[in-house]
Amino acid sequence: MAQTSTSAPAKPVGRIDSFFKITERGSSVATEIRGGLVTFFTMAYIIVLNPLILGFVADGTGGFLGGGAGDGSNLSKIAAATALVAGVMSILMGVVANFPIALAAGLGLNAVVAYSIAALPDMTWADAMGIVVLEGLIILVLVLTGFRTAVFKAVPMALKTAISVGIGLFIAFIGLVDSGFVRIPASQATPVELGINGSLAGWPLLVFVVGLVLAIVLMARKVKGALLISIVTATVLAVIIEAVAKLGAQPLDGSNPKAWELNVPAIPEGGVVATPDFGLLGQFSLFGSIGKIGLVAVVLLVFSIMLADFFDTMGTMVAIGGEAGLLDEQGNPPRTKQILIVDSLAASAGGAGGVSSNTSYIESAAGVGDGARTGLASVVTGIAFLLATFLSPLVDMVPFEAATPALVVVGFLMVMQVSGIDWKNYEIAIPAFLTMILMPFTYSITTGMGAGFIAFVVLKIAAGKAKQVHPLMWGTAALFVVYFVLGPIKTALGI
Repeated sequence: MAQTSTSAPAKPVGRIDSFFKITERGSSVATEIRGGLVTFFTMAYIIVLNPLILGFVADGTGGFLGGGAGDGSNLSKIAAATALVAGVMSILMGVVANFPIALAAGLGLNAVVAYSIAALPDMTWADAMGIVVLEGLIILVLVLTGFRTAVFKAVPMALKTAISVGIGLFIAFIGLVDSGFVRIPASQATPVELGINGSLAGWPLLVFVVGLVLAIVLMARKVKGALLISIVTATVLAVIIEAVAKLGAQPLDGSNPKAWELNVPAIPEGGVVATPDFGLLGQFSLFGSIGKIGLVAVVLLVFSIMLADFFDTMGTMVAIGGEAGLLDEQGNPPRTKQILIVDSLAASAGGAGGVSSNTSYIESAAGVGDGARTGLASVVTGIAFLLATFLSPLVDMVPFEAATPALVVVGFLMVMQVSGIDWKNYEIAIPAFLTMILMPFTYSITTGMGAGFIAFVVLKIAAGKAKQVHPLMWGTAALFVVYFVLGPIKTALGI
């Protein structure tokens, strides 16, 4: 049971405890705050990465998001809006759904918006963001009508477990890749390799290894705050190394592989406070894209983004709920509808904020791994994002190499659920296997879920048990078939 601090005023602590059900879920206010901070540090990279993905791509008219001429002058504006939307939506998730999931601009989705939508002939960034807003509104309608929740509950428990395990493998792989521990070899003789030319070379990789070993040891010894301690310790080590070695950041051409992957852990020269520019907010055109590329093309683009958003969040909340011990006997988290409503609003909010669709982050599992069990953790993460709009130089001090060990450790914790699958029953074991391996192998939660769903339906048909398949699983599998062949469909339509 969580312990209430005797030094804190009883009445305020009681209200917080009652509202977020902290004691009921076996947590404490201190644990929730710590977990929220761990989640923030493991996903704060999006403040830096989202501007890099969106800020250098010209739209169909040659314009850049937030203005400028592709010289990087627009990046601070994108970063401020990215942190603001993430902060507001994470707080909303905590207050409305009371679930320890934070939200921010979706990786992968932002690249789709930049390279596959905004770059289309005659399209503007405002048109592209309008498509994102439309997608979010459609998903919101599906939630309010009960359809999205019904689809989620139609998924068999074993497949939900496989989704959680697959995301565990995926999040561990993200940690290994983002840290540079695993990377694409320069020779491209193999898809990936260990470190640099098959060895752990360079100071940044030392920081990752130290952070990972420290996190593992502290977790094994059941030290409270193990992941946060690991992140802070590794960051301090990284700052010291950068002060001495002056490594700098890795250039895009990969010419300096022994430098830092993204953030350079240097003490900010101009102080830790910067005034944010929120001029990007509201820069979207809801229906402008229809006149530029036609209704059919808009429908297909909305569908492709929507399906990824639709199922990514389902997988994420199953994984988080499983890790937190919050799922019921059917594998459903509490307040499922509220979680999905906030996530749907976040998609539209991301488009309205000019920073691409916002979605639930699997990195939230890091905070859950450190003890978070309630929406208070999400509120803390959201507040940290809001502060980051002013304290972006301080956030930039935490390099990938210091934050990613937490993802690897959490990946291990999530994979432990694999024992809940009946591996002797091929009708569920094979779909579960495909779900688990394809998430990390394709770098996509949606792809893994789609392959698993289709395989489940096919095997039930083959076994003469088609009547055991829920009607919504039939429809979902059919939608995934369409999703997987969207490329040929677009080509056939000349899109």
